[in-house]
Amino acid sequence: MTESRTYNDIIAGADQQDDDDKNYKEEKYLGNYLRFKMKREGKRFWAGDNISEYIDNEHVKAQLIDEAAEAFELVLDRLLIDRENDPNSKGTAHRLAKMYFNEVMAGRYETPPDATAFPNNSADRYEGMLVVRSELRSMCSHHHQPVSGVAYIGIIAAQKLIGLSKYTRIAQWCARRGTLQEELCNDIAREIMKATDSDNVAVYIQAVHGCCENRGIMAHSSLTQTTVLKGAFNNDGNTKKEFFDNIKLQQEFAPR
Repeated sequence: MTESRTYNDIIAGADQQDDDDKNYKEEKYLGNYLRFKMKREGKRFWAGDNISEYIDNEHVKAQLIDEAAEAFELVLDRLLIDRENDPNSKGTAHRLAKMYFNEVMAGRYETPPDATAFPNNSADRYEGMLVVRSELRSMCSHHHQPVSGVAYIGIIAAQKLIGLSKYTRIAQWCARRGTLQEELCNDIAREIMKATDSDNVAVYIQAVHGCCENRGIMAHSSLTQTTVLKGAFNNDGNTKKEFFDNIKLQQEFAPR
């Protein structure tokens, strides 16, 4: 386990601790204290929420990984898996914990990507449409099954532009959490609008869901499509048509 001083330092630095908070000085797990802290501060921590302000250094994350690994060990025990003698299950609990924090749900614990903006206010400023195709990997928050697909992000340029790779970085940061596709579509649109100051943004996602392919209906040919249209993409028929025409061209170039 990571040294407990990290946890104790966090407790010692808590502001205006009330009597209930002081009781958490005896709490064994850092994760339990952070849950209490988020509840006390009114911070929502659903599977699709970003809580990076509470995971403010690598020592904190390392301790949370250790604590999650301990919990995964109990899950494996309850599944009657011999993790002591099965060579394929030794260390699985820690691998699972690292995977959740550093990969499939990393978007919950990492700060937003740095989307450096460039001015778009010269006499010959770009005023057209930009459509970016971004590959996505996510996870369904209901069954923790993988979701994979692509997002097509459309924008009418405003007063500032961001680098082309930043659209994909933002989309992947939103996706690497436990979420629903409908929520993810809204999340990406909101973050792109924030990064670009544009009111005219569209997001179209098509994805396949492990919760439909690997369990339940076992539908291996299922495809889910969601669309969020803001500003001109929603109000102007020609803008909407141009966006979906661009999607068709991109699908011909790089089919999903």
